[in-house]
Amino acid sequence: MLIVLAIFFNMKGQTCFLVAFFTAAFLMDVLGYPNGNVNSVCDSMVPNHGSDPQTTEAPYRITANTSTFNPGDVIQVTLDANSLPFRGVLLEARTQSSTTPRGAFRTTNTLVQLLTCNVGGTSYPESAVSHSSDIEKTQIVVNWIAPDVGNIEFRATFVQTRPMFWTGVTSPIIQRSGPTVVPQITTSSRSQGSSSMSAAGSNVDAFSSDACGSTKFCFINPAQCNPATDGNCFFMSSTPLNNQGLLFEMSGMASGYIAIGFSDDQTMGNDDVYICGMDVSGRIQVSRAYSTGRSRPPTHDLGQVSNITVANNNGVIQCSFVTRNNISTAQRAANNMHYLFFAFGSSSGGLINIHQRIPFISSEKVNVGAVQSTSGSSGRSILLKAHGALMLIAWMTTGSIGMLIAQYFKCIGGERKILGKAWWFQLHFPLMTLTVALTIIGFVLVFVQVKGWSYSAGAHPVLGCIVMGLALIQPFVAIFRPSPDHKRRWIFKYFHAIMANVIRPLAVASLFLGLLLINVAPDKWPVKVLGGFVGWDLLAHIMFILLSIFWRKDCSAEKPMYPFFLIFVVYLCGNLAFLIAILVGIGQT
Repeated sequence: MLIVLAIFFNMKGQTCFLVAFFTAAFLMDVLGYPNGNVNSVCDSMVPNHGSDPQTTEAPYRITANTSTFNPGDVIQVTLDANSLPFRGVLLEARTQSSTTPRGAFRTTNTLVQLLTCNVGGTSYPESAVSHSSDIEKTQIVVNWIAPDVGNIEFRATFVQTRPMFWTGVTSPIIQRSGPTVVPQITTSSRSQGSSSMSAAGSNVDAFSSDACGSTKFCFINPAQCNPATDGNCFFMSSTPLNNQGLLFEMSGMASGYIAIGFSDDQTMGNDDVYICGMDVSGRIQVSRAYSTGRSRPPTHDLGQVSNITVANNNGVIQCSFVTRNNISTAQRAANNMHYLFFAFGSSSGGLINIHQRIPFISSEKVNVGAVQSTSGSSGRSILLKAHGALMLIAWMTTGSIGMLIAQYFKCIGGERKILGKAWWFQLHFPLMTLTVALTIIGFVLVFVQVKGWSYSAGAHPVLGCIVMGLALIQPFVAIFRPSPDHKRRWIFKYFHAIMANVIRPLAVASLFLGLLLINVAPDKWPVKVLGGFVGWDLLAHIMFILLSIFWRKDCSAEKPMYPFFLIFVVYLCGNLAFLIAILVGIGQT
């Protein structure tokens, strides 16, 4: 839709406006519910798309990590695309032959969100899971907390495109197996291999940041959070035990595992790792690994590890253990100073999947045997923040204004020229040159920081590379453009305009994906602000088009330009307000 609207911005004439207006309305209707707010269909689970569901076998499946449950258990639910990625989803847990959602879901995946369903006048908080955007997905993993009910099944609706969706996709029946269970922590003193024990839940107060900096080392994100009161607190601590080793504690909200890594640098790979995650049966286990690259790290014997305690409380995974190991599973000299990584993500079949988002990374090397407290940077160092800021400035402001001037302000200055060029060109050229320069600098900065391809970043780097490549083509083509009176000038004119109207929607889409990667605000407000900017920008273009149609159709008209300048000033003020708000959001991540 963005590409169609962008091309529409270059069109002139009332007919073009009406065609584009109804095209936009149609396309917006086609999108349905791209933000996943589908509470109104919780009972029927049938999207209001104006078409019937597919009758063929769904190319998707729902699996759980257990076939039985007790009330209070935390069950991992996986939605998989067998062959065809899905864009939309609605997942609920129900007893057989019932339309009432049961239990509560937990997730840290930014691709989905939790819904409060209202069925029969009763609200069921967090009883359903839906998509938070309409980008393609191949797998979603969430946790479900079992209530005191009978046998249940997980039921979902998958949407591939608006007219193509499947309803009634179900998991195998999950059997209720016993009376209500009081959550307990199980402790073990195994010292070899991966130690595993079952825990339906625990008291989060067992893990606290109160003693950080006084009796134990702490690594926390967000800074100053406390796992005793905040389930969204990612926490790691180590307490020296009088030369008898270190007591490690790890806590964090995750759908499969949390892990702490020790590295000689701030790049993942060649790191010692302790993992606290689900085994094949869904129980929590502690394991030790050594990562050699970006693939799944192989596990090693736990070595001198004892007093293991694990828990899974409403999706908050926790582990504590005593280790007398040197922090080194490789043939390298052990040392006391390391960069710390805190990663989390989903797991399947007892194996960890690639982590979600970018890990929290310490800003400097630390000694986990020394009493202090530090916070992770979420892997978003000053270079990554600078990358995001430069891309926002380039494609929200300088690029937007430069394109707007080329489209609607070619009449300013009349026949007068500046240094032999028209006024509009002398404004357009430096703005677009600055846009390309900012894009190049931001592109280089992120590769300097990441030092390679970030597979956990999804489609964002793919779109970013496409935008970078296309942005480099524009000035190269402009350098060799024919003179204004050349017979082939029209080729350059239309090619240049089409390229611009392709690049900008891709750049805006990349901005959305980038904010989803770095945004830790629970309500995703920076993403919503960017959505507001898109609406503001669209409104400004509509106003300029209306002026071009009904006020001043071309440069030969005698009517003054002041209405254009008035709208431009209002647009510029709004543009800067949206930009500053999002830059503040990046600074707060």
